Amino acid sequence: MKHLPKHLRPRWRYLAVGIETWPDASVGRRAFQRDLWYAAQNLLGDPGSADADLTVVRFDFSGGTGHAVVRARRGEVERARAAVACLDSVGGDPVGTRVRGVSGTVRACEEKYIPRQPEPTGERKVAFEDADRRAVVRGDRIDVAVGDAFAGATELDY
Repeated sequence: MKHLPKHLRPRWRYLAVGIETWPDASVGRRAFQRDLWYAAQNLLGDPGSADADLTVVRFDFSGGTGHAVVRARRGEVERARAAVACLDSVGGDPVGTRVRGVSGTVRACEEKYIPRQPEPTGERKVAFEDADRRAVVRGDRIDVAVGDAFAGATELDY
């Protein structure tokens, strides 16, 4: 079977998606892909999600933060951005997603919008709700361990 000529092949755009969640959450590529499909299907319906054809091309996640490169058809970028924005949990763990940018190739998407070095993560003790608690520090964000869950805070909160 022959390949299609270049002018008949589908055109793609690549979305750089930033992912953030609690430090103890584990988010996998398959779960992210599945929940992205469900979000697109719920927002756009079956025909709309088939037109957008969202596929996770690259995925990296560890320590509560990560990124993904999501492929979408060229005319469906706005719908793809909306579907990514509707993604509120992956595998039962709450997540926050943000489209950092859109590009025409995977390489350009990774070079422009995905940081080469992950954000430094540290752990320290903080005073929160009149007690010393363990906290995970990422930049200016602090996730304080409260029981078996986390509470988001900033330096002014503790």
